[in-house]
Amino acid sequence: MNEGAFEIRPVGVVRSTIKRRGDGPKQGREGAQDAWLEIEAEVVGGIEGISTGDEVIVITWLHLARRDELKVHPRGDTAKPLTGVFDTRSPDRPNPIGLHRVVVREIAGPRLRVGPLEAIDGTPIVDIKPALDGWDDF
Repeated sequence: MNEGAFEIRPVGVVRSTIKRRGDGPKQGREGAQDAWLEIEAEVVGGIEGISTGDEVIVITWLHLARRDELKVHPRGDTAKPLTGVFDTRSPDRPNPIGLHRVVVREIAGPRLRVGPLEAIDGTPIVDIKPALDGWDDF
């Protein structure tokens, strides 16, 4: 099934008070704090046009996830039957991509303070995209 290799380069890194798996909520809207997105110097021009108050989708690489999981108990609840990872928001999956809808709270040079964000400190940022009303409600 390997159709060829491709490369994803991080555009930045998350700086968060969450230091380990399990320390934060499962979803940002379940009590996550704000976090900083530190954007790499070579791509910092890409944040031009983003303003305080904007809603954006932060796409992350869940670097601590297990990539060999295909079935999980939804939300880690062992009382629920095993379910395929593509039907869950589990971080453990073949390509551990995280999607986070957040609000830009502050812009300080190459850094964006956003929230609520449940990502672990050091999580690589793959991309940032504007949120589209009515389309990205997750």
